[in-house]
Amino acid sequence: MFMQLGFEGALYESNTRLHSSLDADLVMLNRRSKSLAYSYVFSRRRLYQALAFEQVEGVSEFYVEYGIWKNDQTNEYRPIFVFGFDPDKPTFTLPEVNQHLEDLKKPDRILFDRQAKPDYGPIAANYLKNKTSINELNDRQVETVGLFTLGPSFAADGNIITSDTNFQQVFKLFRHHRIGFINLGLIRLKPGVNPQMVKNNLKAYLPQDVTILTKQEFINFEKTYWRTTTPIGFMFRLGTTVGFIVGIVIVYQIIQTDVNDHLPQYATLKAIGYTNNYLLGVVFHETIMLALLGYVPGVGISFALYQLSKAATLLPMRLTVTRMITVFFLTVVMCCVSGAIAIRKLKDADPADIF
Repeated sequence: MFMQLGFEGALYESNTRLHSSLDADLVMLNRRSKSLAYSYVFSRRRLYQALAFEQVEGVSEFYVEYGIWKNDQTNEYRPIFVFGFDPDKPTFTLPEVNQHLEDLKKPDRILFDRQAKPDYGPIAANYLKNKTSINELNDRQVETVGLFTLGPSFAADGNIITSDTNFQQVFKLFRHHRIGFINLGLIRLKPGVNPQMVKNNLKAYLPQDVTILTKQEFINFEKTYWRTTTPIGFMFRLGTTVGFIVGIVIVYQIIQTDVNDHLPQYATLKAIGYTNNYLLGVVFHETIMLALLGYVPGVGISFALYQLSKAATLLPMRLTVTRMITVFFLTVVMCCVSGAIAIRKLKDADPADIF
């Protein structure tokens, strides 16, 4: 259960780290978009219509596309996420990005994700050594002028950030990325303004071809896609359920064996007047002890496996307090259910028959 919940948490966190790093109070997207990776473009005129509201401080265009990166060492090609934005407009809350805004204005300049998987080549190492790295993106030569930290996700193994102008040059052969169309519109509000109120006003004002979300709703929008639309979200929930059921079966076998081995002792207690509820309490006490004895080493083993998985996949595997409490509660419930099933034979047993 720890591992399944850990992978599920990594699924949601890795796919929403970019969302959390955007400097926006509201996000505009095509109403047909399903997630960041599967977003449809829309006319940026819709975004600039939001400036008609005095509560809006500014807007920014945002572009998303899969690019093809060439590993110069192996000559292999791999897909990579490419994000484009206007360096003259606040877009990211990442200091590593904001300190390279002037560099990104130059042609064919990019920022590379230092936590991208090694399959793309030693880009971060080359940059730290030479303060530059020349590579190919979509058969176009680009230069890495800085690093940022985002990390891989279940959608892509690496990320690139560049200016909107460079983005258009890299993807100029993509018809759906022609000038005037964007993937996301970022809306910043003036201090003290209620985002939900402005969102409702924008929805009433703009045509129905776009959707307006608050930043938290945008994050939840992405999580919902991975939880309900993709098979991987279902598999992690199913894995947790199966782990819970298997645990019930195993604990039941342990408790049932112990009850059978000590049936004469339980019969003696019933014969001298102890009630079934008392015997049930004895068995439940044993199940709680089993839960604790299994949970404590389970935490240690899971922590080690989390670190191993994090090193192998670069995904954010975190053993959070909330997850530890959740698994402890499920473990106790699992053992109590097993004990309740195992004690049925004891409740129906007649002391005279046992002896």
